[in-house]
Amino acid sequence: MEHWEQFIKTLIEGLGFTNYKVDIDAEHRHGAVFIYEDQELVKGNLPALVEAINHLVQLIAQKQNSQPIFFDINNYRRERETLIGELARAAARKVVATKEPISLPAMNSYERRIVHTELAANPEVRTESQGAGKERYVIIKPVA
Repeated sequence: MEHWEQFIKTLIEGLGFTNYKVDIDAEHRHGAVFIYEDQELVKGNLPALVEAINHLVQLIAQKQNSQPIFFDINNYRRERETLIGELARAAARKVVATKEPISLPAMNSYERRIVHTELAANPEVRTESQGAGKERYVIIKPVA
């Protein structure tokens, strides 16, 4: 696990940041990076930064035949998970009320999985993914 921490530190410093913190939860295979400088720059590029770092970590893990760690930066993923969960629950309530299916916006596989998991225990709706590639999205349907 220490090699992941060093890799992330090298990457963050290579991006020009010097005021940051890296925490790794090895048991749950998650890491958190907090960048404390250039907040406007960081905030404006968080989605791309999170995706790029996780993509690199996954490629390295695959090459080394090891399990990747999933990194969050400045709580972007956690806040996004909360937002997607709220969106899924609100859409499910509307589906139940109107008995009409609702299509959510296109999402990556991680985000679609959040929707499916969030609504899996709801007996009044079912979810399915449709579309291809970056245009793949979730449809929430009423259970007849």
